[in-house]
Amino acid sequence: MQPAYTSDLARDPLPLRGRSVVVTGVSRRGGIGYALACRLAAYGASILCHHFSPHDDEQPWGSDDLALVLDGVRRHLVGDARVVDLHADLAEADTPERVIEAAAGEFGRLDALVCNQALSGSDGALGELTAVELDRHWAVDARASILLAQAFAARHEDGTPASIVFLTSGQGLGPMPGEVAYAAAKAALAGVTTTIADQLADRGIRVNTVNPGPVDTGYLTEDMMRMVKPMFPFGRFGEPDDPARLIAWLLTDEARWIVGQTINTEGGFGRWRPRGGGGPGAS
Repeated sequence: MQPAYTSDLARDPLPLRGRSVVVTGVSRRGGIGYALACRLAAYGASILCHHFSPHDDEQPWGSDDLALVLDGVRRHLVGDARVVDLHADLAEADTPERVIEAAAGEFGRLDALVCNQALSGSDGALGELTAVELDRHWAVDARASILLAQAFAARHEDGTPASIVFLTSGQGLGPMPGEVAYAAAKAALAGVTTTIADQLADRGIRVNTVNPGPVDTGYLTEDMMRMVKPMFPFGRFGEPDDPARLIAWLLTDEARWIVGQTINTEGGFGRWRPRGGGGPGAS
């Protein structure tokens, strides 16, 4: 019998073992945050799951049973890793610091942060917007992520490796009709990624941003599905675990040379729609 041999290039099946991660926006089993938290747990991490169900209560898809959400994440835990949760409104200016403080109190060392939260609705096209709507999107979609990163970075003065991932949208790749406030706030995150990444690299913190593309998280109507499905070369919408796989990988050591990037994971989504006489046109 030949002796067992393990190459140092072999992939670690638990690449986040012993690490702790903060994930915001883990409130529905159909969402990206839930898919990501499950995958991080399966990779060995402990996770603080932030949630804010009142936001979902206002949406057509409604809120989920948080006990079932958290139990679903826990089912993927490995060894002595843990899941804790925190209900908090990230529209409030002091909440980001409170979220990071709670995670640090639970886990001590924090290794990664994923800013997955987003405000849906309360938006419009130019001519339909109010200052209140613009400010709400800025507060939740952009300001909260920047303040979360600031609070996270304040606890990493020793240069130990860590990672932050922001979530943006496809606002730089094509129009988002009726979503000026959302697109503006998400564009701010994409725009500031390189600047924040440059500042935090000296502390050993890698910062990247992910555009998950169109993902079926429960908001799609049959008409929307019919219209957009042909724009995907694989004939299906994105599923929550599609961006979750990329984000989880960015938190591992395999992605240690990926810094300051905005990465699109859209399954080849082609932005076009019929115009005028009926032929496809770029939009």
